[in-house]
Amino acid sequence: MYVCICNGVTDRHIREAVDNGCASVSELTMRTGCGASCGSCLEMAAAMVAEMRAELPLPVLAAAA
Repeated sequence: MYVCICNGVTDRHIREAVDNGCASVSELTMRTGCGASCGSCLEMAAAMVAEMRAELPLPVLAAAA
């Protein structure tokens, strides 16, 4: 699904960015361009980043695996 139509950023792009360490919407914008044009996608992008970060395992558990 397209989240940022202006820059062609999909939910998959956001998932990949979060999986690679993206922790905020401003960082997401720098990495993908999401929200850099009109900004109407920023609320949805922020919700997606928060939801995806909540799903990530705790850093201590990941390091122990």
